[in-house]
Amino acid sequence: MNITYRQEGDYLLPNLTLDPQPEGEIGVWGWRRKMYLKERRKDTYNALLMKGTLTQHLIDTNEAALDMMETLVKQMAASEGVTEDLKCRDQMAWVGRMNSICNRADEIVRAELIEV
Repeated sequence: MNITYRQEGDYLLPNLTLDPQPEGEIGVWGWRRKMYLKERRKDTYNALLMKGTLTQHLIDTNEAALDMMETLVKQMAASEGVTEDLKCRDQMAWVGRMNSICNRADEIVRAELIEV
């Protein structure tokens, strides 16, 4: 380990730099995961933070959650007969059913990816 120092008045301070963070969008699911880890899994949160892999973990979690949400919504809509035809015939029924599907998919993603 080679540490260099700089003079600040009477003190020698180490020249510390952070590792570059990965580029990408943390997104809403990444933020939810971060809050869950920070509040309920402090040991995991601190380990990821200290290793410098927290940001990448959050980006990966967000991508996986978005993919899972999209898949679940499509599958549930198909199995429950929520189609474009229903949307044309009765928009309010379609909106109500899609909201129900999205809420259930949200709960599944939260249980399987965020709060684990």
